[in-house]
Amino acid sequence: MASVHPPIAFYDELDSTNAEARRRAEAGEAGPQWIAALNQTSGRGRRGRPWETGSGNLAATLLMVTDRPAAEAAQLSFVTALAAADLAERFLGADLVSVKWPNDLLIGGRKAAGILVESGARPDGRIWLAVGIGVNLAAAPVAAERPSATFAEHMAGAPPSPQEALGVLATAFETWRSLWAGRGFAAIAQGWTLRAHGLGQPCVARLPQETVEGIAEGMEADGALRLRLADGQVRRITAGDVFFGDA
Repeated sequence: MASVHPPIAFYDELDSTNAEARRRAEAGEAGPQWIAALNQTSGRGRRGRPWETGSGNLAATLLMVTDRPAAEAAQLSFVTALAAADLAERFLGADLVSVKWPNDLLIGGRKAAGILVESGARPDGRIWLAVGIGVNLAAAPVAAERPSATFAEHMAGAPPSPQEALGVLATAFETWRSLWAGRGFAAIAQGWTLRAHGLGQPCVARLPQETVEGIAEGMEADGALRLRLADGQVRRITAGDVFFGDA
């Protein structure tokens, strides 16, 4: 039976799967190709933060190209979050799994994955994308900003191996990516809302230049978080970190 996802290249060690995807893209490769490593020596998360892979965890990046403008291509971070939620539900069940804006996977209300989408221009005018994800299968990061979760702590047996987990994730990603390509972002927003953590609850949004507090009301058509402030105004959050009382 043919694979239902792009090919996967697994390495024992890389500096960063996103960095390897960037090198390949700048050398002219278009993919689609998943790049994964059992160990990352210089893993990165959002805003340049270090990302600790940890033994037995998943670190992977999909290299691909798109004709869509960068703002639309960035919607793939939500696609990836939904694929990660499908992965978690496969091994843990739906009750423990949720997603937090913009693209955090939560297990039991605690972060269990990080997603980083990077891009660049190609000579043919299209955009290359490095869709990176790290999932805590077996071990939690030592220096996490908030308590994190692993698959292992919620499983009676051993967690899936990185190879097994990526097979499930890559297949789920193709399902959601095809839905996004065929029906647009509205279909992704609907899937995200069904699993969303914290809607209707107070939250704090830490933005680059300020901190805003309000009630999380939902996702806008372009992926922005709709935040209702104390004075009744609605604030669109398009970039930043969002924190609820428990996550």
